[in-house]
Amino acid sequence: MPRIAQIVSTARYLPYRTVTNAELTARFTALGHPTVIDKFAASTGITQRFYVPDDWATSDLALPAAKEALHRAGRKPADLDLIIVGTDTPDYITPDTSVVLQHKIGAKNAGTFDVGCACSSFPASIAIASGLIATNPAMKTILVIGVYLMHRLSDPNDPDCFFYGDGAGAAVLEGGGQQGFVGAAFQADGAYASAWGIFAGGTFEPASVEAVKAGRTQVRLVGNYPAAINEEGWPRLFKRLAAESGFTADDVDQLLFTQIRKPSIAIAAERCGVPLEKCHTIMEKYGYTGSACIPMALDDAIELGKIKRGDLVVMIGSGVGYNQAAAAVRMTH
Repeated sequence: MPRIAQIVSTARYLPYRTVTNAELTARFTALGHPTVIDKFAASTGITQRFYVPDDWATSDLALPAAKEALHRAGRKPADLDLIIVGTDTPDYITPDTSVVLQHKIGAKNAGTFDVGCACSSFPASIAIASGLIATNPAMKTILVIGVYLMHRLSDPNDPDCFFYGDGAGAAVLEGGGQQGFVGAAFQADGAYASAWGIFAGGTFEPASVEAVKAGRTQVRLVGNYPAAINEEGWPRLFKRLAAESGFTADDVDQLLFTQIRKPSIAIAAERCGVPLEKCHTIMEKYGYTGSACIPMALDDAIELGKIKRGDLVVMIGSGVGYNQAAAAVRMTH
């Protein structure tokens, strides 16, 4: 009998410190930009975001979500065969954040690696984990985490800091005989790679005093990155995934997009042929949580009863690069 990857539990973690739009408006009014936050709020639907304590790293943010997902699955850290962390805000350039998390959680039997395709990392990680479970009988339990701490890597005096909220979402995957993982699809366009990112600190430009002073070790939007990338790209990827995996828009119970702009989600949902009420959103209460937003939305929708056992869930992530990934999963728990 084939082994099909199934999501057996999910969890999310949100830090305690709330940063409201009003707080940001006061900051940018003092800097001479009194209307910029209101404009961003009107175009996205974001009203607040949450920040971790100043002494936390990305692995610390991932840890509570990882522990809760294991608890809900009835598994111990020692049961894990593999930990996959999807993020573009790692603790270090190297080593991987996943290996730091492995030690912090006490998963002494687990291997680890990071997936770094920005905010599309979670659906990509689900696809990778599912493939490993299907093809490796010894691979029984995999922990997949999406985590985002971009506010720490942003300039607090750059209005684009509006977008960056901290959060983590996790899922435990195991093999079974029921249909779970359905399929995945990917697309990218590296022509946009120079538009939005952190451009110093790697091999292109190693970190230096000059780079730090110029702000090149912080995240910057420096080129054209139009909303149409998502409004056109998400439906194109959805339709390809549906055709290749043998389902239609009518079969989908929840379609979860990257949580950055509610108007873009409405446009993409219509173009996918999926009613907007089947596209759960969280950015209005959690802010934009990047690599973490899709697993957080998944767990939130499950908690609210919007996703139930037997439902077909499609997740479409979109990150800088641009880099997009989609995964379809039949919920079995």
